[in-house]
Amino acid sequence: MALIEGNLMGQGLRFAIVQARWNDLMGNRLLEGAEDCLKRHGCDQYDVVKVPGSFEIPLIAKKLALSGKYDAIICLGVLIRGGTLHFELIAGQTTNGISAVGLETGVPVTFGVITCDSLEQAMERSGSKAGNKGAEAALAAIEMANLVKQIG
Repeated sequence: MALIEGNLMGQGLRFAIVQARWNDLMGNRLLEGAEDCLKRHGCDQYDVVKVPGSFEIPLIAKKLALSGKYDAIICLGVLIRGGTLHFELIAGQTTNGISAVGLETGVPVTFGVITCDSLEQAMERSGSKAGNKGAEAALAAIEMANLVKQIG
């Protein structure tokens, strides 16, 4: 039996971060968490691409993945439930789109899009008592990029 695991060393890896500007108070906190995580794990090679909203993340993530320049793509956004079906539609399409990018391109794409019922939950998940989901997505990207390199 062989155990194959990705490590958490970011040296030599290149990342793209796609961040939605919608709800950017929390989105910027997710970005700060992702950047801090990458730097703490030895990665100084990353680009940040800003898109209007979470719905636009998958298209740009796919373009970046297909460019061949990046070992992983980190997707960040904030969706807060409102009084209409809009939240469910955007959250579902964003999730499916981000997932499809990784499967279609073979490039790891991590999900740092928080979907919340309230502004308070969004604040908690973007750097307060529930941690920072941007940092978690960056850490997963490092591990997945290393794992893909190991598998070949």
